[in-house]
Amino acid sequence: MNRINCATFRRRCATLACSSALAFALSMSSIALAADDVKTNPDAGGSAGANETSAKAPGAIENSVVKIFSTLRMPDPFRPWSKQQPREVSGSGVIIEGKRILTTAHVVLYAGQIQVQANSEGDKLSATVEAIAPGIDLAVLKLDDESFFDHHSAVARANTLPDIKDTVLAYGFPTGGTSLSITKGIVSRIEYVGYNFPVSGLRIQVDAAINPGNSGGPAFADNKMIGLAYANIQNSQSIGYIIPNEEIELFLHDVADGHYDGKPAIYDELQPLDNPALRAYLKLDKSVQGVLVQSLHDKGAHYPLKEWDVITHIGDTSIDNEGMVKLGSDLRVGFLYEIPRVANNGSVPLTILRGGQSMSVQLPVSSDRPLLIPSLNGDYPSYFVYGPMVFSAATTQFLGLFANNAAAMNAYAFNRSPLIVHRGDAPSRDREELVVIASPFFPHKLVNGYGSRFGSVLESVNGIPIRSLRQLVATLRDLKDEFVIFRFDQQYGETLVFRRKEIVDATEGILNDNGIRSQGSPDLMSVWQGKR
Repeated sequence: MNRINCATFRRRCATLACSSALAFALSMSSIALAADDVKTNPDAGGSAGANETSAKAPGAIENSVVKIFSTLRMPDPFRPWSKQQPREVSGSGVIIEGKRILTTAHVVLYAGQIQVQANSEGDKLSATVEAIAPGIDLAVLKLDDESFFDHHSAVARANTLPDIKDTVLAYGFPTGGTSLSITKGIVSRIEYVGYNFPVSGLRIQVDAAINPGNSGGPAFADNKMIGLAYANIQNSQSIGYIIPNEEIELFLHDVADGHYDGKPAIYDELQPLDNPALRAYLKLDKSVQGVLVQSLHDKGAHYPLKEWDVITHIGDTSIDNEGMVKLGSDLRVGFLYEIPRVANNGSVPLTILRGGQSMSVQLPVSSDRPLLIPSLNGDYPSYFVYGPMVFSAATTQFLGLFANNAAAMNAYAFNRSPLIVHRGDAPSRDREELVVIASPFFPHKLVNGYGSRFGSVLESVNGIPIRSLRQLVATLRDLKDEFVIFRFDQQYGETLVFRRKEIVDATEGILNDNGIRSQGSPDLMSVWQGKR
């Protein structure tokens, strides 16, 4: 049975075309979709000169493409009290209306410093992020000195998608040189795919060379911008990806009020309707096309969809048996494409077939899908040190660092760790997040005789179920018992017992020995220092 996840019909992680591997691009999709991923490597090269054209770009375009230099301080999920070492990366950008520069999010996410340099100019100008959307990989920059725009104008953007086989020129500053590079190719494919889970959108595939450093650079057809380069596939020949103007316009419209809300989506599980036995069971006439509601995102009685409903239309657009809609005369994309275009006041109109009767419903949509294991999404992790242990919340970045460690993942599965069993679940009243031991124990006599609990999910402290980091800190703060007992949520594993006074007294020395300036992140220290 082929299941469709409404957050991502088909997710293909591509190679980010910037000069550095970025952790957020490795955010993990649902296990059902993992086999469909193409593993990423932002530093994958290819011939920098492949398909390069010697034709000169029109002066206005050359003058509007910039090189972006960023100094990134990425989070360190295994050492949440610190950040990774500064990393210098470079990418590309393009000037748009409003004295702004458009680029991809992964070029500037977690940037402590950003500088912009125009083509054939020596000065580097300081910039800041005005708006960013890691999910769809877009960002807008503002320059400290706006006089730059007196001599550098915005480019014209096309208001329609290009056609397959249209000629494309990709502009940017990839590795292999310092001057502006222009590569030539054609539009190979246009699809609706997953970007960074759970966000999906249109994507244009081109065969113009897209290499590290091209990210954020514009692609043009007929002297009008059609999108931004952002990715390629490792070890492939001439497969590059463009974020099309349709996604850019949605992003710019969203941030016009100074706040990014995100793309609305639905999160029910659907499946195609092209199996004859399935259609016979549902007593569907040959004329009925659509997708089957297989599992509900919300099982409340108020929810307008029910299991075994057939969704036949979104708005006025019919959905075929593979969950696709027509876009133009010869293009089919996933029907989720229509959601941002027909959503109104937080809902989308659907036509469904239930028990043989056609009816219209308004389905709630949201850009925020709460997850028990969420993405950091540009934030740094919270943490709390208690004796030789460091507690943090499980995130996709934390789990992603184990992704290529088969032994660790097998151990998690064998032990029925919530990191595996409840991956993809929503938070609940009983468990708002998964609290984990985020680092190996600090060396100390208190843990003599105990095995490592690194990566284990905390179940309870002195019999009190742990729902969140904040509740854990409050629980530890208010304990009066002689002993502190930590139990973990897994099939096998030790229970840790400490004398409460000894572990509290040892904490300050452990912090000093390991160069940790604060026992916890500010949000958790406010809890620890609160009312006892």
